[in-house]
Amino acid sequence: MLSKTIVKYIQSLAHKKFRDEHGVFIAEGPKLVTDLITSKQFDVKMICATDQWLNENIFFLKDIKAEDIFDVKEADLEKISLLTSPNKVLAVFYKKAEDISSPENGVSIMLDDIQDPGNMGTIIRIADWFGIKNIICSTGCVDSFNPKVVQASMGSIARVNIIYTDPVEFIKKNKGIDLYAASLGGKNISTFKIKKGIILIGNEGRGINENLLQYAKEHITIPKRGEAESLNAAVACGIILSHVL
Repeated sequence: MLSKTIVKYIQSLAHKKFRDEHGVFIAEGPKLVTDLITSKQFDVKMICATDQWLNENIFFLKDIKAEDIFDVKEADLEKISLLTSPNKVLAVFYKKAEDISSPENGVSIMLDDIQDPGNMGTIIRIADWFGIKNIICSTGCVDSFNPKVVQASMGSIARVNIIYTDPVEFIKKNKGIDLYAASLGGKNISTFKIKKGIILIGNEGRGINENLLQYAKEHITIPKRGEAESLNAAVACGIILSHVL
């Protein structure tokens, strides 16, 4: 049985304030937890899992201290889980420092105030699928270590570098990198092939801030044939990458 102190601590990590304070985040479910452990990108702080899961994953746990592993019952998982249906294991990982690798090489994604956790997690997963290494987020974006983002990323958060910064300042410091803004009035994406640069995706409701649009080398768009007013940000990101890379 988990102590009240541990239960309270894990429950507090649903909030960004406490994740930032302790430098950790939560992941749940057998596949996600195993993927993050084997990625070796995040150190493990704590694992709470059923006896069955622990016995099935002894190999993956060999480098984790015994005192950081808790054998718990389903009732204990229900107390600490953020999922509708707890799934065998919950782990607390230490965050890694924010960093990006050579943004001047290849293609990166810039997100302007993406606020939906599902969208953010899916975009991280899409970036991983297309081999995109860097995502530059405005400070108005949802926290990439939000539990819903981590779940939606399906482990891809271990393979994509994510930083939070003022996008305008980032662009000014990296003037040699071309910016391509996804907007309704842009050029057809089928006419583009991008080997280097940053693809800018805007907020789900209002699009891209005007102060950012002025820095775009090109405005690009997905041709519209029906009557829908807009596309989901993550869907749009996937379609754009599939055409321009």
